[in-house]
Amino acid sequence: MESFVDRARDVREGEALDEERLRAYLAAELPELGPLTGVQQFPSGHSNLTYVLRLGDTELVLRRPPFGTRVKTAHDMGREHRILSGLQGAYPRAPRPLLLCEDASVIGAPFYLMERVRGVILRGQRPPKGLDIPPATMRALSTSLCDTLAELHAVDLDGAGLSGEGRPEGYVERQVQGWTRRYADARTDDVPQVEEVAAWLEAHRPAESGAALIHGDFKYDNLVLDPDDLSRIVAILDWEMATVGDPLMDLGTTLGYWIEAGDPPEHRMLPLGPTQLEGNLTRMELVERYAKVSGRDVGDPLFYYVYGLFKIVVIAQQIYKRFKEGKTRDPRFASMIFGVQILSRTAARAIERGRIHDLG
Repeated sequence: MESFVDRARDVREGEALDEERLRAYLAAELPELGPLTGVQQFPSGHSNLTYVLRLGDTELVLRRPPFGTRVKTAHDMGREHRILSGLQGAYPRAPRPLLLCEDASVIGAPFYLMERVRGVILRGQRPPKGLDIPPATMRALSTSLCDTLAELHAVDLDGAGLSGEGRPEGYVERQVQGWTRRYADARTDDVPQVEEVAAWLEAHRPAESGAALIHGDFKYDNLVLDPDDLSRIVAILDWEMATVGDPLMDLGTTLGYWIEAGDPPEHRMLPLGPTQLEGNLTRMELVERYAKVSGRDVGDPLFYYVYGLFKIVVIAQQIYKRFKEGKTRDPRFASMIFGVQILSRTAARAIERGRIHDLG
């Protein structure tokens, strides 16, 4: 399985780091690891940028905000580093952070370093070429994904020193209104369903379900899997949206990424993850499993599913605007507007039918 372990590649054009300044900084801060001898970049991900640094015989991961971004709260390196630090000993699947640099003069932005956790990462609709995942394994993995999310929501906030990392009171209201505002700020094209969905969310906000540490982007391509047992999750990546808030909103984000066979054909074409593969839990089974393991009453999951879709729509719109304004050259971002259109239509269809399944 070693050949399927996630690998970095050459750095994308326009996203190179200042290796000379970085080398000098690391020599002063981490001299015991040896000199910086190489920099590569993980090709996936759409927000914070992730690189692999080689210092002697050690590989570390560097995380920094995307070039050209203005959404500072979503790219707070100090907060991401602080949350990972608090989770050490409290949640075994959080990578170990090593160093935080808030001096933007080193590489042009704050960044932090963490250990590299090697493993398989499932990106897009299909596993890596040549990797066959039987239905029984997908069943076990999707169940493990759900259980792992519930375990995160059970972390003792006080024990981890993370109870001050968010404002749980009023979280649902702030999320709906905040993502609505962010869409308005990033809007480029006329997609009427987006405003319709935003209005529906505002009119149907449920009561707060409680407070927990939430990941904010919990999905397959943020999970590192054991190469020898693909149903075992060894690490969770991309903690940039983590905060203390309503855990059912976190479940909603996961549901938003969850495509299944009964969804509209255009929705099934989106590369949101391999959730359509045979054996995966359905969205309703995911909700039922989460409720059982977490002990939380999910109630009607429609609001949370629609919220998850809406949130992904806004993220895609923000990325597309950066591309359209020339602030990123990543060619993957040119088609983001189609994701905005498709996901907003799916959300509108779910609202019309009053359910999160059989939407085709």
